[in-house]
Amino acid sequence: MKCTICGREAVENGYCELHARAYQSIVKKYEVWRKALEISWKEYLSEIVKNPFTGEWAKEVAEYLIKIGEEEGGT
Repeated sequence: MKCTICGREAVENGYCELHARAYQSIVKKYEVWRKALEISWKEYLSEIVKNPFTGEWAKEVAEYLIKIGEEEGGT
């Protein structure tokens, strides 16, 4: 199976190793952002994409999640 974002070999949830790590990091850090800023999952993903300090892998995952309309943390 191939990564849904880049086409590399998928290892977890349809993502390659690098995108899977980025996805896990995004989900893990959302709770901190949600408590601090009271923002929704979609707003959080938008902030990730806009942030110039966000890594490329995380931006690609956030853009993909916005595109497919994923709800909070994989639900």
